[in-house]
Amino acid sequence: MKIAIGGASGMIGKQLVAHLQTRGFHIYQLVRPGRSHTGFDKVSTIVWDPANGDLDKEHLEGLDAVIHLGGETITGTWTETKKKRILDSRVKSTTLLATTMAKLKRKPTVFACASAIGYYDQTDYNRPLDESAPQGGGFLAEVGAAWEAATQPAADAGIRVVNMRIGIVLDTQGGALKEMLTPFKMGVGGVVGSGKQMMSWITTEDVVRAITFCTSNPNLSGPVNLVAPDAATNKRFTKTLGKVLGRPTFIPVPGLAVSLLFGEMGRTLILSGAHVVPRKLEEAGFNFKTAGLEAGLKHALSKA
Repeated sequence: MKIAIGGASGMIGKQLVAHLQTRGFHIYQLVRPGRSHTGFDKVSTIVWDPANGDLDKEHLEGLDAVIHLGGETITGTWTETKKKRILDSRVKSTTLLATTMAKLKRKPTVFACASAIGYYDQTDYNRPLDESAPQGGGFLAEVGAAWEAATQPAADAGIRVVNMRIGIVLDTQGGALKEMLTPFKMGVGGVVGSGKQMMSWITTEDVVRAITFCTSNPNLSGPVNLVAPDAATNKRFTKTLGKVLGRPTFIPVPGLAVSLLFGEMGRTLILSGAHVVPRKLEEAGFNFKTAGLEAGLKHALSKA
């Protein structure tokens, strides 16, 4: 198979490229002008410029699949400029790919595009949310909805589209776990806010396997939750991480402090969360290598 990947240089993308290469796939990395060096062995490049709508459709002719993982990081202070970059980086790039693929004579069979569990309601912690759950409120839900809507031209053209709603990825190289490790190792980790907010997570290994599964399984389309089946409250996540690290977890972090320090971003990403379940993945026969939280944290930390 020939697969093009947007966001191949990111935390998940790098490991996805390595995983697909071991399976004998030929990878084409979508790169922006001036960044033609891939950093990978035996990877071809396709130059594109999503901000300006530039992508030569001839380069996508005959590909078997397109996987898109790119987008501005959502961490940092959410100024209006930052929020516009978060939205535009996802919607413009996805729209460009979807509309270009729709015009091809030899279209890819599948377009697997990242989305996020921020699409769901982040306040009702007790209700497990599968792919049929409605859109929640707030900025991230709006981004998720617009991001997924941008794939529609590909679906309208007969391409199987999978909107991969990815949860918290456990990896020491980036994301939430990396940020949590320093205070925990110093012995000052603790429950954040009420501790009741849900953390729906997945290991990097399983998210890479799940992306591959979504791409190759013809029965999967539309939204698919890429999370492990063992979502945890912040309190349980904190206690489990402390146990795995052998560090105390008795110093709480008040919600007010998080709100004052990080504003809207902190209230959305740190003090809120959704109990998301991987119904469609499990029904399709996907087997998680690390389904339990303690095993997931041990696996992630073993790679540090």
